[in-house]
Amino acid sequence: MKPEEIQQIVSAQRAYFASGKTLPVDRRIAALNQLKDAIVRHEDEIEQALHADLGKSRMESYMCEIGMVYSELTYMTRHVRQYAREQRVRTPLAQSVSRSYVKPSPYGITLIMSPWNYPFMLTLDPLVDALAAGNTAVVKPSAYSPHTSEVLRDILTECFSPEYVAVVTGGREENACLLNEHFDFIFFTGSQAVGREVMRRAAEHLTPVALELGGKSPCVMDKTAKINLAARRIVFGKFLNCGQTCVAPDYIYCDAAIRDELISAIRREIKRQFGADALSNDNYGKIINRTHFDRISGLISQEKVVCGGRTDAGSLRVEPTVLCPADWDDPAMQEEIFGPVLPVLTYDRLEDALDEINAHPHPLAFYLFTEDKKTARHVTETCAFGGGCINDTIIHLATTNMGFGGVGASGMGAYHGKAGFDAFSHHKSIVDKKTWLDLPMRYQPYTRLYEKLVRVFMR
Repeated sequence: MKPEEIQQIVSAQRAYFASGKTLPVDRRIAALNQLKDAIVRHEDEIEQALHADLGKSRMESYMCEIGMVYSELTYMTRHVRQYAREQRVRTPLAQSVSRSYVKPSPYGITLIMSPWNYPFMLTLDPLVDALAAGNTAVVKPSAYSPHTSEVLRDILTECFSPEYVAVVTGGREENACLLNEHFDFIFFTGSQAVGREVMRRAAEHLTPVALELGGKSPCVMDKTAKINLAARRIVFGKFLNCGQTCVAPDYIYCDAAIRDELISAIRREIKRQFGADALSNDNYGKIINRTHFDRISGLISQEKVVCGGRTDAGSLRVEPTVLCPADWDDPAMQEEIFGPVLPVLTYDRLEDALDEINAHPHPLAFYLFTEDKKTARHVTETCAFGGGCINDTIIHLATTNMGFGGVGASGMGAYHGKAGFDAFSHHKSIVDKKTWLDLPMRYQPYTRLYEKLVRVFMR
C-alpha cells in the first residue's frame, strides 16, 4: 500500500471519529456482534489459514485463537454498557456543592500492529477492546502469516467501512509508513527490538502506546512440586504452537535434587502428548518460516540434548527438545527461544535462583511449581514479571477477568476484558460545580477566618 493511501485512511478515520458515530454504546455493541457473526461464517477459512501459516490443527486453532476471540467478544458485549458509564466518585468537603465523576472516553484513531504466532487472536482481541471503547482502528497484521492476514482482511472489510476499521497488509515498508502517521493510541504486539522502534516513533507525536513484548519466562520447580503433573503441564505450555508462544516457559530452573526425575517425566510426557515421532504428528504444527527455523536449530547444543533434537527443514519442524544440563552461557540462554527447545538449569538454593532471575530483564511470564504456600507467596512477592501461574503454565492469559501484559522489558500496559477497555480509553476526571452557592474563602482578599475554614476543610 502506498503512503498516500495510508494517509487517506487515517484522514478518513479522523473525520469519522469526529462525527461521533463511534460513541453510542448501541453502535459499539452492534459492531462487536457484526464481527462475531462474520467470524462464525468464516470459521473454516480461518482454520485453513492458520494451518497453512503455522500448521495448527483444528483443535488448537479453536482453543487458542478463534475461541479466545469469541470469549472476548461475549465478555465485551455483556459489559460494555457498564464500562462506558460515568463513574461517580466522592467529592472532598473543600469542593462541596459539586458532583465529581470519571468519564471513560475513547482515544480516537488507534493503530493495532499484531504478530505472526497467534495471528488471528492477537489481531482481533485488541480490536474488540478498541471498538468496545469507542475508537476507530487501523489493523496491521504480520506479513509472516499471509494466509491469516488475507482472511482477516476479508472479514474486516465485510464487516466495516474503512473509515471505521481498515486493514493494511504488507511488510516493513507499510509498517514504517503507518508509524509516520499521527495516531491517538498504538497497540503493538511483537519483539522487543521492534517495540523499541514503535515507542520511539510514537514519541514523535507524544502518542501513548501499549507494548506486548516477550522475554525469557522462567519455570521454577522446588522439591515439593508434583513432578509428573508438572511435567504434563510444562510440556503442554512449552510445545504448544511449537513453542512459538510469547508466554511459553522459556527454561526450567529446578532444584538439583529432582532434576533427573523431572527429565524422565518430561520425556514420558512428550511421547504421550506427541507420539514417538513428533515430526510426523499432524497436530504438532511447524515453525513459521526458514529464517526462524534456522535460528532455533542453531540454539540446540547437540551434546546437551537429552530428548528430541531432530529437525526437518523440508517441513520446518523441530522436534520437542530438552537440553540438560544447561547453563547461562548456552546459546539457548542468550535470547528468547520462541521455539520447541527447553533448557533445564538447576539450583541448590531457591534464593540463588531467584536472585539470578531478578538480575535479568523482567519476563513476561513466571511459572512456579510448588506445594508450599509460603514459597508461592515469597516468590510472587519478590520476583518482577508480567503475570503467571502457580502449578500450571500459560493459562493466566486465557481469561477476560484479569489483565494481561508485561513489565519492564517485557512490555507496558495490559488488556483483556476490563483492562482492555481501559487500555483503549482515556478516563476524564470531571467536577460539575453547582451555581446556586459560591463559597468565598478561596478568593482574595484572604482573611484569618477564611484560612481557618480552609484548614478545617482540607484536613
